[in-house]
Amino acid sequence: MSLKLHWFLPTYGDSRFIVGGGHGLPAGIARGDRDASIGYLSSIARTADDFGFTAALTPAGAWCEDAWLTTAMVARETERLGFLVAFRPGLVSPTLAAQMAATFDKHAPGRLLLNVVTGGESAEQRAYGDHLDKAARYARTDEFLSVVRRLWAGETVTHHGEHITVDDATLATLPDPVPPIYFGGSSPEAGVVAARHTDVYLTWGEPPAAVAKKVEWIRGLAAAQGRTVRFGVRLHVITRDTAEQAWAEAGRLLSALDDDTVGHVQDGLGRSESVGQAAMRDLHATHRADGSWRDPRALEIVPNLWSGVGLVRGGAGTALVGSHGEVADLIAEYTAAGIDEFVLSGYPHLEELYWFGEGVIPELTRRGLFDDGRPRTRASAGNPFVPAGR
Repeated sequence: MSLKLHWFLPTYGDSRFIVGGGHGLPAGIARGDRDASIGYLSSIARTADDFGFTAALTPAGAWCEDAWLTTAMVARETERLGFLVAFRPGLVSPTLAAQMAATFDKHAPGRLLLNVVTGGESAEQRAYGDHLDKAARYARTDEFLSVVRRLWAGETVTHHGEHITVDDATLATLPDPVPPIYFGGSSPEAGVVAARHTDVYLTWGEPPAAVAKKVEWIRGLAAAQGRTVRFGVRLHVITRDTAEQAWAEAGRLLSALDDDTVGHVQDGLGRSESVGQAAMRDLHATHRADGSWRDPRALEIVPNLWSGVGLVRGGAGTALVGSHGEVADLIAEYTAAGIDEFVLSGYPHLEELYWFGEGVIPELTRRGLFDDGRPRTRASAGNPFVPAGR
């Protein structure tokens, strides 16, 4: 089966440098040099569509724009691309969420995927009026998804649970197809919810060996529920014609950072309740302590996997860095570890999308790892003004 590729819509703005934001960080810290206008986000979405990406992830949180409203507008500017919409159970009722998904599917058939984000930061949840602790949030997500799936199946639902109460809930229009549920989380509570409800389990980009262990964990929990699950990984990417060019770009991104900036962001991320966020911080902890983070190659965890993004960005903090062939090699390693889907991004998102689409996708296609079923030819990602062979 061909792997699936997804891109990312930076609804907090874009830049030629790393834009901070994400888990554990306050609203307002994420801001780019390029406005996250519908025009700019649509240009990214159309390009991802042309390259054969399945969908584009749109984040949720106080640090970015609303995912539902943004993707509904961008969907009108694209033809085939799906939208992996992040949303948080508990901030809306399950009946309303199921109705919103059905409405989206009615107007953009088959183009909605849902990324369920339970919420790893109690302070941010309280800002939205949610005062449950982390364990209770996962228990609520379990109930929430049970109600949503029953509604999508056409049932009339009455549910009186610990966190969710609905009476005689029903939908006038059912989504067809039913949106797949994407879900991530590294805590024991997250594993239980993933096993029961998720179609695709998402993890951040730890080294392939660590990811393989997580895949085995979730696969076992799902099997105990009589279910099978696909697996995805969230990564950034810096790919160029040569490894030297890619690492030079990683160094350029680091050149904009200083100790005060890194320290301030890491103080915030250190307060996160997310197990996955703690794992991301651990990847560069030694280099923050001894100052070696300024050397991009010092942050190479395993060949071509770089932890530099996580110095100032919450959530996904690692990137694939190297030549197009090297990036394809590491993607193949993740695939061997059980990963079926890749959610990728880069700085800036539009330009890096072209580097990946013109450089790595042909390599993945040649290896039989990627085929979106559309005939196409791809130009080289090299200089178009220099004849081949020079």
